[in-house]
Amino acid sequence: MLTYPSINPIALELGPLKVHWYGVMYLLAFLCAWGLATYRTKQRYNWTSEMVSDLIFYGALGVVLGGRIGYVLFYEFDKFIDNPIWLFQVWTGGMSFHGGFLGVMVAMIFWCRKYQKTWFQTLDFIAPCVPTGLMFGRFGNFIGGELYGRAVTDPNYPFGMIFPTDPLHLVRHPSQIYQAMCEGLLLFIILWWFSSKPRPRMAVSALFLIGYGFARFFMEFFREPDADQGYILFGWMTKGQILSFPMIIAGVLLMLYAYKRKIYDWGPHA
Repeated sequence: MLTYPSINPIALELGPLKVHWYGVMYLLAFLCAWGLATYRTKQRYNWTSEMVSDLIFYGALGVVLGGRIGYVLFYEFDKFIDNPIWLFQVWTGGMSFHGGFLGVMVAMIFWCRKYQKTWFQTLDFIAPCVPTGLMFGRFGNFIGGELYGRAVTDPNYPFGMIFPTDPLHLVRHPSQIYQAMCEGLLLFIILWWFSSKPRPRMAVSALFLIGYGFARFFMEFFREPDADQGYILFGWMTKGQILSFPMIIAGVLLMLYAYKRKIYDWGPHA
């Protein structure tokens, strides 16, 4: 069994100012996305570093606002009704990927209007930079001891650990790390490779939907369902799986449509 590395959730404290690791992970996520997107402009003659900086800014607003609002609507609406101020306490944790995803979609509309880009031109460009942000977010969950995994049934399982935030003190899967590697690192490698060559417009966005949808759906089997949610359908499907399934379907349809249209925005096919 692994030992949970007890880490102070506060990374830096300067008088009344407290910088939480959760916030540090978000900062690293945005910085990494900015660096990767800036590198991608070398392959795109019609993209500039100024456009990337604005894109990350718009995306950050969409992630934070959409992620928090989505978490409230999808998972903790009753808690919000009891204490509306809690909506703004993002440093305490509680962000929804699906809410953040929708928030970014809305933010991209405003960015596209400013720079006269189509929605999917923008999404195809930025999609490969997103998984590293998801990875850092899961690291933040791990440091905070939140969203831990289901109890381990095999006594010889080598990766189980006891989280101090678990009131039952059971040996559990470190599902946050699983998700960081699968939804984050692995998905990043796949998308970065796929997008390194000219692909039809919408194809990269489609692969992101398919890849994240499958990764999240599978990883939910290792993650403890939220206590107030439990299993929503069939006695085994969680809220995360229900929200991810439409992403897979939409991604497959979008991929088929992309290769049927065959519109290329860069490279020898453009």
